[in-house]
Amino acid sequence: MNSKRIDRTGINRILVRSTNWVGDAVMTLPALEAVKENFPGSIISVLAKPWVEPVFRSHPAVHEILIIRKGGGAFTGFGELLRVIRSVRKRSFDLAILFQNAFEAALISWAGGVRLRAGYNTDGRGVLLTHSVTRTQDVLDVHQVEYYLSLLQRLGLKTVKKDPVIHLSTEERAVAEQRLRDFGMKDGTVVVGLNAGAIFGGAKRWAPERFATIGDRAVEEWGARVLVFGSAGERQIGKRVIRTMSQAATDLCGQTSLREAIALVSMCDIFVTNDSGLMHVASALNVPTVAVFGPTDQVATGPRGQRIRVVNHRVHCSPCLKPECPTDHQCMTGIGVEEVWKEMQDLRNDF
Repeated sequence: MNSKRIDRTGINRILVRSTNWVGDAVMTLPALEAVKENFPGSIISVLAKPWVEPVFRSHPAVHEILIIRKGGGAFTGFGELLRVIRSVRKRSFDLAILFQNAFEAALISWAGGVRLRAGYNTDGRGVLLTHSVTRTQDVLDVHQVEYYLSLLQRLGLKTVKKDPVIHLSTEERAVAEQRLRDFGMKDGTVVVGLNAGAIFGGAKRWAPERFATIGDRAVEEWGARVLVFGSAGERQIGKRVIRTMSQAATDLCGQTSLREAIALVSMCDIFVTNDSGLMHVASALNVPTVAVFGPTDQVATGPRGQRIRVVNHRVHCSPCLKPECPTDHQCMTGIGVEEVWKEMQDLRNDF
């Protein structure tokens, strides 16, 4: 064994350090639930960057969310780091479980006086952990959901294989429904979400023009209303989709907070997306999702759930995991509109 089992007695307050990307944060949710199930009487605080905080909001396992604001590189700004350490120390945590792999996560929990500190021994941080888990090859070969569950298993905690679930309040769903009415959508209208962006890089993006063709077809054949999703940094991609479409669509790029986008994604009847944070959001909301994959590995980071279709062309160089394609981008350009449309039709027929 390369790690010690955690003694569950006397564990009343738990700190969970979140990962820093939306999709990764979604994939930690089954492990977060397992933490609560192993320590049912505990108070769980999640330490997270502000842009992933919405993933954890309203989650029944989470008592509070602590924000770490500055970032970039190995360490945050020194002042912010001290503020977070003081905040952690004030709460007298009994256990820290570090889903984030960085040295900084271990430093915060160690300097914050957390009694037990558990995580993978990455980034040279093993010396700061009381329960250091070696990241073996078999852990690296599984889906990221199982990667985080494996950490808990190696600490002697019980886990159940399950898919991520994002929780929304009744009020948030009601606000999203009202937004759709404000857009002129009537009850019973098929709502199709398109997500043509991907922050990781251009290699993960199917052509906006092909998303536009999909949107037009959904309007013409299903009478659908199309919502185009994306962050503020993806506005130009969203505009390309809207400009290329011959039918009307609603551009939401940069027009919503992440939490508002999550609520609106939950209103979609089908969501068509690149490999991105919103892809994981849609699948965790149990929205029928068609995901277009190219340079990334669906075995490791694909969407999880029963209402999922993945369109993927394996070529000699995939998965390369590169943000930009150095050659012909055949893994994405080879995927045609008809393939994606067929998966959309199959999802509608199945569900």
